[in-house]
Amino acid sequence: MEINMNINIPQMIVTLVNLLILFWIVKHFAFDRVNKILKDRKNLIEDTINKADEDLEKARVLKLQNQREIKSAREEGKTIVSQYKSKADSIYKEIVEDARKEASIIIEKSKVEIDRERSKAEDDIKNQVVDLAMTISEKVLGESIDMNKHKELIDEYISKVGM
Repeated sequence: MEINMNINIPQMIVTLVNLLILFWIVKHFAFDRVNKILKDRKNLIEDTINKADEDLEKARVLKLQNQREIKSAREEGKTIVSQYKSKADSIYKEIVEDARKEASIIIEKSKVEIDRERSKAEDDIKNQVVDLAMTISEKVLGESIDMNKHKELIDEYISKVGM
């Protein structure tokens, strides 16, 4: 077998021209469209990533905003609870103070009533003692005594008894 190594220049030029025309046709119709599709796809991906980043940032901002609002609501809740607790404490103290005042008034009224009843009982006892002393003295003396003498005897008896 024999290999023919002859170089055919005109055929080589025609092949080279055909190759350049084919390259130009492929580049013009295929590569440009493929490049355009790739560029569009790249832009779409970049836009999607940018939108995702924006959405992520918005989500972070909303999260911070929600956390602030929750913190604010908790603080407001604590303030309200504290106010109502304070109000309840003051009402409790007021009720206790009113009850103490009423108890003091009742105690004072009771003391006055007891003193009045004691005085009344002492007066009743004195009158009974006077009547008894008068009856005894009339029986012992056998006669009626005048009022001054009678009063002296009663006072003397009362001082001995200790009233």
